[in-house]
Order: sequence, then C-alpha cells, then structure tokens
Amino acid sequence: MVHSATSDAAWPDFSPSVRALLRQAAERVLAGRDEWVEALHTASLSRPRMHAVTEDPALIAATRRSSLADVLRWALANTHHPGEPVPVIPDAEAAEIARDLVRSGIDERGLEAYRVGQNVAWQLWMEICFELTRDPIELQGLLGVSWRSITTFIDDTVAAVSAQMDIERAELGRDGQADRRAIVTLLLEGAPVTAARAEAELGYPLSRWHTAAIVWSDVASPAGQLETVTEAIMRIAGAARRLTVTAGASTLWIWLPVDSVPPLAELSDALSRSPDIRVAFGRPATDVDGFRRTHFDAVATQRMLARLTSPQHVARYEDVQLVAMLANDPTGVDEFLRDTLGDLLHADTEIQRTVDTYVRERCNVSRTAERMYTHRNTVIRRLAQADELLPRGLAENVVAVAAALDVLRWRHTE
Repeated sequence: MVHSATSDAAWPDFSPSVRALLRQAAERVLAGRDEWVEALHTASLSRPRMHAVTEDPALIAATRRSSLADVLRWALANTHHPGEPVPVIPDAEAAEIARDLVRSGIDERGLEAYRVGQNVAWQLWMEICFELTRDPIELQGLLGVSWRSITTFIDDTVAAVSAQMDIERAELGRDGQADRRAIVTLLLEGAPVTAARAEAELGYPLSRWHTAAIVWSDVASPAGQLETVTEAIMRIAGAARRLTVTAGASTLWIWLPVDSVPPLAELSDALSRSPDIRVAFGRPATDVDGFRRTHFDAVATQRMLARLTSPQHVARYEDVQLVAMLANDPTGVDEFLRDTLGDLLHADTEIQRTVDTYVRERCNVSRTAERMYTHRNTVIRRLAQADELLPRGLAENVVAVAAALDVLRWRHTE
C-alpha cells in the first residue's frame, strides 16, 4: 500500500458545524454524481498526452469508470466520516489504471489528468459550498478542510498509480510485451523496419494473409476472459498461430494468418458465454501493408460500435464500412437519419425491417415476403405505410434510405 500524504503534516481542525456542512455537500455530490463524472471524465481526456486514450473505446470506458470510482470514494468517505482522511485507492484498482496507461504508451506525465480533474472538481465543490453557507467563519473552515482533503486524496491516488506503473513496466519487460508492442507500433506507423527483423522479433510471418481483430471489454473484465475469446476466434478461424499485443487492461490486438474472417454465427455463439467481451474484425489483406490495413479496419469498426453505442458484440469491417464513415460525425448522423427517414425513424420496427429487407432483396416484393415469412400483401401494405412516412418516396431515395436503416441496425436504441 502506498504511504499516505496525510501522515506528513497535521490534519486541520474544524468545528462540528463545518463537519455537518461537509457531510451535506458530499451528499449533494453523490446526488449529482453523473454531472461530476461527466465533467471529470471530459477534463481528464482533454490533455494532449491522453490522445492514445481518446482513440480507444475500451480506454475511454476505463477512464469513465475511474472517474466514477474517484467521485464515489471521496464523497462516500465524507458522508460517513466528514473531513477525515480518505483511504488510499486499493492496489488492485491502481494496478488496472496503471496497466492501461503503460500499455497505451503513456508515461507519468499522463497523470496530469488527475490535476486537471482536481481543478474541475474544486470549481463544482465551491459552488455547493457557497450554496450551503455564507457565514464567513464557516465558509473559511469548510473550504480549508475541503481543499486539504481533495488535494491529499489526489496526491495519494497519483502516488499509488505511479508506483503501480513502475511494477507494470517491469512485468511488461519480463514477458516481452513491451518489445512486441514497440515493433508492432513501428509497423503500423510505416517506419522503415524490415519485414525480416519484424518477423524475427514477433515470431509471426508478414508475407502472407492477415486478418486482424480487436478483442475488448467496456467493463472491467478478467484478462482470462479476453484470452478465452481470443482462443475461440483462433480455433473457429482454423489458424495455427496468432500474434497478440496487449493494448490495455481490457484490450487485445490480434492478427491471424488467415484469408477470411471466421463465421459470425460461430463467433456469436462463443461470445454468448462472455457477454462483456466484444470483437471487431478488419478485412483480410496480405503482406506488411495488409498487416497495417486490416488492423486499421478493425480499429474503425471498433470506433463505429463505440460511437453508435451499438449493442452488437461482433462486427466485420465489410459489413459496417458505410456506417463507420458516417459515424465519424455523430451530429451529422443524427441529421442524416432525420432528413432521410423522417417519421419512419420512429415508426414500428416491423415497417423498418420490411423496408430494409425489401432493399436487400433488390426491391422484390415476393422475395421479401419469403425472407420475412409473411404474406405478400402484408409487405405491400407496410411499404405503402413507409412511403407515407418518408420525406421522399422510397423509389426516389432508395440508396440513402438503405444506408440510414443500416445505421439504425447497428445503433443502440433505448
């Protein structure tokens, strides 16, 4: 356990009235914790050195969990024991944060995000304090002990995470992950590293087919679950080997020397036993350029699922390419859906599904009815209803309507 800064100097004295005010303020923090978490989360990701985090949905989710844990730990401690030193972050939690930072290539300078979050928290906290009292003596005492409490809490947290980062770097060095990640990074950046050197370092052939995947979780999942899913992917794909890079506490990058993505039905069955794990595949490609391209396809697929908060657990780039491009502009996606679908956007799902199937069956009513196991007249009636709801008739705007419905298929809806 990291030594707490609270023992380095005398803790300030404060009156029972200040203690009561501190408890009330902490209770308000808990009541408005969503606002606090969002503010801290946004501030934490605003630092330039956190760019690696903002590009990875799993790391974004981990940062949000960390912000929530910090808010809850400090506020709960001050509702139960207002003004007293807050316990140091548990080693296991600090280790998870450190693992994500180190494996994302972020050093201790990334811990500046905690200081940014501290400034945001202090602004929000002062607003609460000034609402609770205007008595100058009480306010002085309340702000004084609060500042010491928040500062010490952040100091202790940063010290704990920093210590765990040292441990994590040592472990990475022992299992070769650091060297593997460095070589893969050079390949992905297009650096002038020879294929022969990279193959020797990675123990993975580069002059063949590659199919990349990203296996990750938006929640804190045991590393064993990621490995179990990865083994299932390898087995279903019929791959004799794989290249694996640990990109974070909850993220694995993998490359399989195969020329096709494993069947999604079998993958979905395997993932049903690990409901918190998600998988994004790139298109198969060859040689060193293909090694890069298939990975970046997988990254684009992962980001699309994250931006649309999609409920899907597995996706291939070729299935989501258009949606992935649209998802780069979330505001534009909303406008596109409204402009293209009009009232069909909020229509009965059976009408939407009928239009989607009709388009996929090349606008053939009979094949649509067969595919949906319904009567031909039912399809005709639903298509007529859709035409009334659409801003432009389906026949006039079939491509855009198909794209919009594809977005809806991947997008999470309440």
